[in-house]
Amino acid sequence: MWLLVPLAFAGKVLSTCRKQLSSLWGSLVPLLLWLRATLWLAGPDGAQTLKEREEPERTRNEEEGSEDQPPIPTSVNYHFTRQCNYKCGFCFHTAKTSFVLPLEEAKKGLLMLKDAGMEKINFSGGEPFIHQRGDYLGKLVKFCKEDLALPSVSIVSNGSLIREQWFKSYGEYLDILAISCDSFDEQVNVLIGRGQGKINHVENLQKLRKWCRDYKVAFKINSVINRFNVEEDMKDHIKALNPVRWKVFQCLLIEGENSGEDALREAERFIISDEEFEGFLERHKEVSCLVPESNQKMKDSYLILDEYMRFLNCTNGRKEPSKSILDVGVEAAIKFSGFDEKMFLKRGGKYVWSKADLRLDW
Repeated sequence: MWLLVPLAFAGKVLSTCRKQLSSLWGSLVPLLLWLRATLWLAGPDGAQTLKEREEPERTRNEEEGSEDQPPIPTSVNYHFTRQCNYKCGFCFHTAKTSFVLPLEEAKKGLLMLKDAGMEKINFSGGEPFIHQRGDYLGKLVKFCKEDLALPSVSIVSNGSLIREQWFKSYGEYLDILAISCDSFDEQVNVLIGRGQGKINHVENLQKLRKWCRDYKVAFKINSVINRFNVEEDMKDHIKALNPVRWKVFQCLLIEGENSGEDALREAERFIISDEEFEGFLERHKEVSCLVPESNQKMKDSYLILDEYMRFLNCTNGRKEPSKSILDVGVEAAIKFSGFDEKMFLKRGGKYVWSKADLRLDW
C-alpha cells in the first residue's frame, strides 16, 4: 500500500507537466509555421540574399588584408654603381659616391630578391661596365642566369666601354643589352653630354648591334626625348637597327639628382612639355618596336635599388632610400619603395623578356 503513494504522486506530476508542455507546443506551432512560410516565399533567392549580405564583408576584409601585403619584386633595376664616363645633362642617377658592394654581398642580395619573387634583373648605373672593366658585372650576370636561373637578365649601358671579349665570356648569360642613344646626329649627342673623346656614339652603336647578333643577345635601344632631340626623325635609323624594343622616355626631373640646389646636374634646360613628347611619339608611331614612357608612367613604376641595395622612393619627387635589403630583408624594405605595381603592369613592364622566348632570327 505504501508503494502506491509515490506512484500516484509521480503520475500527478507527469500529468501536470504534460499539460504545460502541450500549452508551450501550442504556442510554438504558429511561430514555426510562420517561419516556414517566410522561407518558402523567399525561395533560393532568400538564401542568396543572406549570402550576399555576408559576401561583401568577407571580400572587403580580404581586400583590406591584400593592401597590407608588400609588392612582389618581379622586375628590379639594380644601379650598383653611380660612376660614369659620360656627363649626360639630364641624368637622374648621378655620381655622388664611388661605392660598390663586394661581389659576395651583391650576390647575397640578389638571392634574397629571387626568393622574394624576382624574375627579371636589370643592371644599370652610372655606367655598369666602368667597374673592373665589366668583369664585376659579368660575374653578376652569370650568377643570376646560371645559379639563380632567372628568366631574364638585362643591362642598360652607354656602350662606350663594352669590348667583344666581354660577349665571349658572358654573352650566353645575358638576355637583353639596352644601349642608350638619344640622337643619330653626333653633334646632338655631344650637346647632351653623351660623348667621349674620339668615340663616335652612333658608329659604336652599329658595332654593338653586330656583336649582339653574333653572340645571341637581344638588342634594345633607350632614348630620352629632350629639348635637343624632340624635333628629330629617328624612324629610318631605328628600323635599320631593328631592336626588340625601343624604349622612349620623356626627360624627367628628380630633386637632388638633376634638379635643385644639391644636384650635380641641371636638367631644367632639357625638359619638354607633354604635348611635345606626344608630338614625337605621333611622328614615330609607325615604328612597331616603340615603347613610350611619359613622366607619369615612369616615376613610380620602377623598382630601383641603389648601390647599397636600398629601394629608392620617388613619389615625392626625390629619391628617398629605404633601409638596405641586406639589413632588414626584402619584404620590410620594399614597403618603403613607393612602387606602383598597377602602373608597372599598365605601362607594359612585364613582357617577353627572356631571349629563349623571343625566338629571334639571329
